[in-house]
Amino acid sequence: MKSTVVGSFPVNKSSSPNFKDKLLSALGAYDSFKEAIKSSVIAQLDAGVDIISDGQVRGDMVSIFTNYIPGMKVEDGNTVISSKIRNPIHEISIKDLQYAKKVMKEYYGGNIPEGKGIKGIITGPSTIIYSSRIESFYKNKEDAIIDLAHSLKVEVDAIAKKVDPVYIQVDEPFLSTGMVDMQTAREAIDIIHDGLDIPLAMHVCGILSDSFKDIAKFNIDILDMEFAGNNVNLGVLEENVSLLTNKKVGFGCVDSSVNTVDDIDDVDELVCKAIEIVGKDNLLLDPDCGLRRASEDVAFEKLRLMNEIKNKYS
Repeated sequence: MKSTVVGSFPVNKSSSPNFKDKLLSALGAYDSFKEAIKSSVIAQLDAGVDIISDGQVRGDMVSIFTNYIPGMKVEDGNTVISSKIRNPIHEISIKDLQYAKKVMKEYYGGNIPEGKGIKGIITGPSTIIYSSRIESFYKNKEDAIIDLAHSLKVEVDAIAKKVDPVYIQVDEPFLSTGMVDMQTAREAIDIIHDGLDIPLAMHVCGILSDSFKDIAKFNIDILDMEFAGNNVNLGVLEENVSLLTNKKVGFGCVDSSVNTVDDIDDVDELVCKAIEIVGKDNLLLDPDCGLRRASEDVAFEKLRLMNEIKNKYS
């Protein structure tokens, strides 16, 4: 049994504390987010997380991608589709992931231990399109989703090649809403998964009682769901576990919707039930969703508690 995170972590941007950083800032070359990435990585590692993220510190889950995809533009914080969606103008998350992995290597004295590593995370095409406004070119969201899947595939392949992640995670929270055409969503995930020689995970938060049977058919290796923040998904998993053939379960066991540390007995009970349903070898423990809204100390304690439970059963 391993542990991971869904992605985001509280952002602590550096304010150019030393002379070199101040000089770089004056030249327009200072990256105020690097310190946030570093502190996020170290916090995850100090808490005992096995498969980390870069903290997704640069912005919301949609605009961090759509800012760099032709055919999409961000206006007043919202993404607008203004023409045909094409491939990204450059790699989007590679440098942050490479830096996060560098920090991880340094943390472990130069060699990342077996069983630990970093994952690449992208926001899924269905979620991005349903979070955007179509201004022109596309008559329906389905065509836009497929074009965006091809665009995001370029980023996924670059991550797989240049970062050597443990796996790739696609965030698709909109799949639990009932708004998305599941056939189109599956086709989009097929495009992203095509030719990928590392596992593909899909994170879907929300209640999945109406969508689980469809989602279980997706061409993914790991299905990540939330269990701490709702009292429905555990029953859904138990009733339908036979549908998850050859799939592992990302098991959200701490509640990311509240800025308080979870009760350890509640987390322990959840994880025990998950082990009974799918077995330790098929579990990845993580929070329900990203921890961006939590304070740094609470986010850390949530991860530390989660890993205390993981160690108990490993």
